[in-house]
Amino acid sequence: MAPEAMTATAPMRAAAVVRNATVVLFALCCWLCGALAAQAAPRIGVATMAPGEIFFERFGHNAIVVVNAPQDDRSPDVSVHGEPLSYNFGFFDMEEAGFVGRFVKGEMMYRLVELPWREDLQYYLDSGRGVTIQWLDLDDARATALAMALAENARPENARYRYDYFVDNCATRVRDAIDRALDGTLKPQLTVRSQGNSFRGEAVRLASPAPWMWLGFDIGLGPSSDPPLSRWDDAYVPMRLADSLRDARLPDGRPLVLREERVAPHRIAPEPLEFRLVWWQWLIAGLALALAWLRLDAHAPRASSGLAIAFWLACGVLGAVMLFIWTATEHRFAWANRNLLLMTPLALALLPGAWRRVRGRAPGVAFKWLASAIALGGVAAMLLYWSERVPQANAHWIALMLPIHAAWAWIAWRSTDAKH
Repeated sequence: MAPEAMTATAPMRAAAVVRNATVVLFALCCWLCGALAAQAAPRIGVATMAPGEIFFERFGHNAIVVVNAPQDDRSPDVSVHGEPLSYNFGFFDMEEAGFVGRFVKGEMMYRLVELPWREDLQYYLDSGRGVTIQWLDLDDARATALAMALAENARPENARYRYDYFVDNCATRVRDAIDRALDGTLKPQLTVRSQGNSFRGEAVRLASPAPWMWLGFDIGLGPSSDPPLSRWDDAYVPMRLADSLRDARLPDGRPLVLREERVAPHRIAPEPLEFRLVWWQWLIAGLALALAWLRLDAHAPRASSGLAIAFWLACGVLGAVMLFIWTATEHRFAWANRNLLLMTPLALALLPGAWRRVRGRAPGVAFKWLASAIALGGVAAMLLYWSERVPQANAHWIALMLPIHAAWAWIAWRSTDAKH
């Protein structure tokens, strides 16, 4: 080949190499952009776990599931999209220093944990609790922003939060995260509607399988737990949040929930139904107990007084606990509890007089005044119930306790000067 031909061919070969490299780089950029776009548009789901059998599982649970796949990709192959993540706001550590003290004072600390969804789900599969996921129809920007916000929130320095059973829990944290992703358009939809539920009603309903638990809620909650809730506040119950999300709309009017999927069957007792306490049934029980006690005291005052010791001891201890919660803790939904007028620490002052009656002696003059004061407390509870616009839902306790207190006031006045 002539030197001139060789000199002319070299630039042509160099230009071809540049063109080929440019094509390869362009294709690589397109592939990277596509991969990044797919990663930037995760699927977002709200997982709802049905109530369990352990006392702290009675109220259900929520978590947010993030899958690194586009909204229109239904493939379950995690090897392609990466393992789904669960953002779970319900973690606490009983071994943490000071846990019991903070629990008593109403200052419990919970935290958000990011973990593989398969690990989170396995617990509910093992315990027989049903799980559903509501996949949200979020656009790429909202889904990405929500996933990034959750990842930031799950960092150790951001994960802990002050837990409140009614207003700041695993369900309300999920609700608030979705509301922020929707630029605050979820809250107005739920605030203007109500199903007439209350904090007390829902707590008592969900705790009803365990009598000690629902009685504790019903006795211990104050009037702040009784006003009717909007569906926004109602969403402190995970299952209520799921109900509200089914009806929620995106800013453009489309349904928020794209589809709903059951991922674990429910194999234990179902969620309790509505739990209503009928006051007149409790009144019949209260009148029957009062009449029985009057009859027993007329024939066996020592036995009657022995039973009274147990009754007043229970009333006094419960009253002391309610008073402590009101004055020394942050459990604000138990403050100003009207049941303090029915189950009062003052009942403990009746124990010496009752013990004297057990021994066949006169109970003393103070006994009749204390018994009368306790009966008047029951009357005051009834007047408060009638006078308040939204009264504490304790009509059934008034109906039960007032006849018993009145019967003992009668017994105390009748027996003050008598020696048995």
